[in-house]
Amino acid sequence: MTYEEATKMLAKCGQEHVLAHWKKLGKKEREALLAQIATIEPKSLAQCAATLKTGSEPPDSSKGKAPKVAVLKGKALKDAVAAGEKELKAGRVAALLVAGGQGSRLGYEGPKGCYPIGPATDAPLFYFHARKILARSLRYGKTIPFYVMTSEMNDAATKACFEENKYFGLDKKDVFFFTQGMWPGMTKEGKIILDQPGHVFMSPDGHGGLLAALKRSGALADMKKRGIKSVFFFQVDNPLVEIADPAFIGYHVLEKSDYSLKLCAKRDPFEKVGMPMKFGDSFRMVEYTEMTREQCERKDGKGELYFKYGSPAIHVFDRAFLDKEASKAMPLHLAFKKIPFVDAKGKVVKPDAPNGYKFEKFIFDILPNAKKAAFLAFDQKEEFSPVKNAEGSDSPATCKADMQNKWRKWLSEAGVTVADGLTVEIDPAYALDASDILKNGICLGAE
Repeated sequence: MTYEEATKMLAKCGQEHVLAHWKKLGKKEREALLAQIATIEPKSLAQCAATLKTGSEPPDSSKGKAPKVAVLKGKALKDAVAAGEKELKAGRVAALLVAGGQGSRLGYEGPKGCYPIGPATDAPLFYFHARKILARSLRYGKTIPFYVMTSEMNDAATKACFEENKYFGLDKKDVFFFTQGMWPGMTKEGKIILDQPGHVFMSPDGHGGLLAALKRSGALADMKKRGIKSVFFFQVDNPLVEIADPAFIGYHVLEKSDYSLKLCAKRDPFEKVGMPMKFGDSFRMVEYTEMTREQCERKDGKGELYFKYGSPAIHVFDRAFLDKEASKAMPLHLAFKKIPFVDAKGKVVKPDAPNGYKFEKFIFDILPNAKKAAFLAFDQKEEFSPVKNAEGSDSPATCKADMQNKWRKWLSEAGVTVADGLTVEIDPAYALDASDILKNGICLGAE
């Protein structure tokens, strides 16, 4: 993009101030600023401005009903597993990881996926995800392609981590990296914020941005070329997740679902998780902040929470559904934050209070568009222990403890006694469950 082209585009959008400090910039700064401006779409700016006027539009949760959530047992479980294994053996399943965040909240400088979480080895989060995908691929004799969404800030470091670890045993050609989009921050008046005289403040467009990113990067086309039908979606901070779980894949397929969600019982009525609700013939995700106290504490006829289940962001999508949704505009969500800005004299100011808006898209906003949605219950202790906080709940300490409890349970089921105080870690490529331990006849552990 040339200076003239940038000037013309910004003028049409009412954002001429972005080039206000042009004369003070060096050659490299000018090139970088023009490159940034080239990534900004006028339609996106218009959508941001419109959202600032109307605000985000949360659903009226008072009209929502709890969805029917399946609990697979007996024949239903057997049938779902059989259907899922059929898909895996046919090579129609892909894994999609959202990994655009940094580990700063954990006191770690680098991609969150590189954070060391192995109880005995300090293996990174990426290790456990990649090794599970490898194990599933080996078990069913077909490749499960791995699509990893990064961000501009961690893309290079994420790729370096995979390179240094030889892709954790996966074939490089089956790992597809792509970056999520970035959106400019805006003032209350809808003006783009400069955080440096030659730099626009940009922030990631949220996990919902993966749809546009999948299409833009060619990942969706790659999935179609490979014959993928079901896409297993998960987030990087949960090493307990059962990636491409046959029962979940099978349930999704048998239900002929566009969008399937795994849900777990909330730990308390006010747990900070989203809850899918039914509105008429479709479903929407309702954030915990959008529910009243009465809704959170409401009980059903059995004395259990009416809105019992929350979403930990473990999904299966129909690939054709993602294809269709990737071409549509998604609603934006606002976050009012403290954003450094450049004043009229070109000086960088760090505000003491929120002064600007970030814009995000949420993947669950496509839920109402699903012709069929399905919901499956799972045991939180078995599959969900995120690493979000440096200390306390959902921290590395609680996650490592949950990982070891799961592995110790497998070992016990396989007839292996583990001494108290022994730190246990199992390579997912060695065992995905107790049956693998019985089959392989050995176990791994370290003090």
